[in-house]
Amino acid sequence: MKRVKIAELKDHLSSHLRAVERGATIEVTDRERPIARIVPPQRVEEPVKWIRAQYPFSTIRDRKYPAANLPCDIVDLLLEDRRKR
Repeated sequence: MKRVKIAELKDHLSSHLRAVERGATIEVTDRERPIARIVPPQRVEEPVKWIRAQYPFSTIRDRKYPAANLPCDIVDLLLEDRRKR
């Protein structure tokens, strides 16, 4: 298993992800302390199923929806959520 510091991972993310894609496992460290492990995904038995859209996007692109009429101001909700972070 290869050990990589956060800065190294950020600088060379694409090459590390290609290595994982080929089957490698990478352990991400922060000041020599392991914090994450990147592993290849388990093989999925059934392939992804593609479902065609019922309508072309052009038929709904310009559709207008009515206002939500919420009991409070949406901007206040957004600001409250951002203060919690």
